[in-house]
Amino acid sequence: MSKVLVTGGSGFIGSHCILQLLAAGHEVRTTVRSLQREAAVRAMLEQGDAGSGARLSFVEADLERDAGWPEAVAGCDYVLHVASPFPPTLPKHEDELIVPAREGALRVLRAARDAGVKRVVLTSSFAAVGYGHSQQAAPFDETSWTNADGDDVQPYAKSKTLAERAAWDFIAREGGALELSVVNPVGVFGPVLGPDYSTSILLVQRLMDGAMPGCPQLHFGVVDVRDVADLHLRAMSDPAAKGERFLAVAGDFMSIRDIAVTLKERMGSAARKVPTLRLPNWLVRLAALRDPSVKQILPELGKRKNATSAKAQRVLGWSPRPNRDAVVATAESLVKLGLLKA
Repeated sequence: MSKVLVTGGSGFIGSHCILQLLAAGHEVRTTVRSLQREAAVRAMLEQGDAGSGARLSFVEADLERDAGWPEAVAGCDYVLHVASPFPPTLPKHEDELIVPAREGALRVLRAARDAGVKRVVLTSSFAAVGYGHSQQAAPFDETSWTNADGDDVQPYAKSKTLAERAAWDFIAREGGALELSVVNPVGVFGPVLGPDYSTSILLVQRLMDGAMPGCPQLHFGVVDVRDVADLHLRAMSDPAAKGERFLAVAGDFMSIRDIAVTLKERMGSAARKVPTLRLPNWLVRLAALRDPSVKQILPELGKRKNATSAKAQRVLGWSPRPNRDAVVATAESLVKLGLLKA
């Protein structure tokens, strides 16, 4: 088996990647910004039945600093670079997201190249694929790129686009023997392992808590975090993944109301607070004046997009769970861990 570095092991996707790597028999090293986080990460992994964790080690490294990265990649065959900032509200300046995402990716790639790592799998996003364009009838695929200079492109989408483009440019110009594969997930749902989870999970949590008065007219892709982790492992080990990017999406895009109705139908009394009323766009825009977290969704109100994972399924044999199952798994885990309001 191989030795694999996972950056951002405390994150939602990162922790599930660690679980699947350990289950497959690999030796895993993961980075955290502070080693004080090790106990919390191990507790999350125990929630996911990681076993003793004897083949898991930790190293302190920050995407905004050089220190720690040579030690992190030393002796590793592969790197899954998962870590990247995704705040629930708009930053004061877009560089707060762009700089650590782009420079962090380059920092990891340089260290991996210098250490003789075989391949890096970069976690990018649909945010680097399907934004800054006029609406199109055909589903987005891996040939599509977000127009980072487009009107209403939010800082997160810009950061993911510029970071991924910088990674491909690095490989082409100075990557040496290092290989790169990229995974571009849509909204990542599925079972949470603790209170430290992705921003997308907040949608289900707020619906279940009754914290939303209704459903904004938003559509986005859904995929289960376990399937995203599985795609990372396939992109890591399959020779056909060299130099390729892969969209991770399960089925057609869903509206927030689709998600709400799914929760109502399948979560029983636990979903009694979930609203199914469609909110008019003008009301959402009014709410954004008082709630900064609402402001960043405004450019997508009423837009319909879709994307396809046909390439990942054809090239890597990837087969994701249905998107509605991913939504339900999210809610079930929030209930199980007591992460909903009483």
